Amino acid sequence: MVELLVGVAVGLFVVAGATMAVSNQLGDNRRLMLETQIQQDLRAAADVIARDLRRSGYWAQAQDGVWHPGAVWPLPTNPYNRPVDNAYEVMPAASSVASDIEFGYSRGAIENVATDKAGFRLSGNAIQMNVGGTWQALTDSTTLRITDFRVTVLRQDVPLACFNPCPVGATTCPPTQTVRDVRVEISGVAVHDPSVQRSARSQVRLRNDVINGACPA
Repeated sequence: MVELLVGVAVGLFVVAGATMAVSNQLGDNRRLMLETQIQQDLRAAADVIARDLRRSGYWAQAQDGVWHPGAVWPLPTNPYNRPVDNAYEVMPAASSVASDIEFGYSRGAIENVATDKAGFRLSGNAIQMNVGGTWQALTDSTTLRITDFRVTVLRQDVPLACFNPCPVGATTCPPTQTVRDVRVEISGVAVHDPSVQRSARSQVRLRNDVINGACPA
């Protein structure tokens, strides 16, 4: 009888140990899957933002802004590369940080600056994307809570050379070429496990530089 009780006790200890090991393994697997999901969601959002930002200032009729025989002066300018205070230009000031960014680019043969809008912002616990003037959720707030969304615009003005000398005291001559980079940083936490926190970062060089000023004729 004593041997039977000892055997049962040992068996219970073995079962308890095995159950605890399986439970810990399942918990670790769940946490690993959750970490992977959160990291993938953040990386996917950062990639979408970087890909859309790269199009900022794209003008389908760019050839109209280049002089050619028979061209009518003054030449038209890119309506999607406006001054900094315009809603279709990258909004934050040079080397500044913001939680939203708005810009525009040509989406087809028929251009409409009023509707060719794009942008991203942090609203509540999710990142939203501006699609043609309508804000839509880019991240799922039921599984991922965005805790930080930072957009840093870095600008560098490169002076351009002119064939003819600039007038004395001219402020827009020689012209400058504004080169822009945008750094995107996103941090988030899993809704079902606040201990799971991840972040993603990307930096994109805007393809469409801005020319400010002009050379004398």
